[in-house]
Amino acid sequence: MLHLIPPSLHRTGLRFAHAIRKRWWRLAKVRLNGCRVLAFDAQGRLLLIRHSYGTGNWMLPGGGIARREDPVAAAMRELREETGCVLGRPFVHTVAEEPLHGTVNRVHVIAGLATGEPRADGREVIELGFFAREALPQRLSPALAGQMDELFEAFGRIA
Repeated sequence: MLHLIPPSLHRTGLRFAHAIRKRWWRLAKVRLNGCRVLAFDAQGRLLLIRHSYGTGNWMLPGGGIARREDPVAAAMRELREETGCVLGRPFVHTVAEEPLHGTVNRVHVIAGLATGEPRADGREVIELGFFAREALPQRLSPALAGQMDELFEAFGRIA
């Protein structure tokens, strides 16, 4: 069904929906439950994405965790949906609560080894790639930029 909508119109719809979602979170004070994925390749490079909506910064793949969904299963699903990759050897790296658009997001950071060739769908994800610690893209999410040393340490538990 989504492929019947032209990509440019789909991206516009995502930006509009994201703006409404942020306002709803702020007004309703909804407690969010989400995941982020530390997906490394065999060389220890980290997979980062850029969404077609939001700030345009590079960030980790991830998204919401459905009611009664296991955080590791949610991370594996989100990685597959956003990048086409499969997450092997997954484990919970950290769980933290952080502010997000006027509410609190409980974030499960799941790490693992990515397999498959990552691809951007041109709709939700417009760009992606594996990056070495010393070759990160310029426009990193500010919160992510301050955690890079700690995040790259997770690869040692996978290799």
